[in-house]
Amino acid sequence: MAFEIDSELIKRLAALLDELGLTEIEYAKGEEKIRVGRAMSGAAISMPNLPGGSPGPGQGPSAGAAEHPGVVKSPMVGTVYLSPEPGAPAFIKAGDIVSEGQTLLLIEAMKTYNPVRAPRAGKIVRIFVSDGRPVEFGEALLILE
Repeated sequence: MAFEIDSELIKRLAALLDELGLTEIEYAKGEEKIRVGRAMSGAAISMPNLPGGSPGPGQGPSAGAAEHPGVVKSPMVGTVYLSPEPGAPAFIKAGDIVSEGQTLLLIEAMKTYNPVRAPRAGKIVRIFVSDGRPVEFGEALLILE
């Protein structure tokens, strides 16, 4: 089955990047996925998870964790910050019990600090990222059980 490129969809996704100030956006329908991201020189397009394709970002050392049902993944490309400001205590640590909507960490993208919030209440089992480290869209950040 061939993957058809919908140029209108790509244009709409690229416009959303500008409108919302995002660096990357992904759209999925069934088995087909398309990701549009902003590179320094313009927009870049990648189509991960196509049959026979290579694995996408976040498939590195924590690839097994990416399949865990409690994994919280990065919603964007950026730099992770585990505390609200330098020298302040971290938002969370392994073993903490968090409530739904609680800020887990921040991702800085385009000079904007975006909170990553707990999708549900639970216990932080493992944190895969360290402070000040770049992350990719879809990369496993932590496990929340």
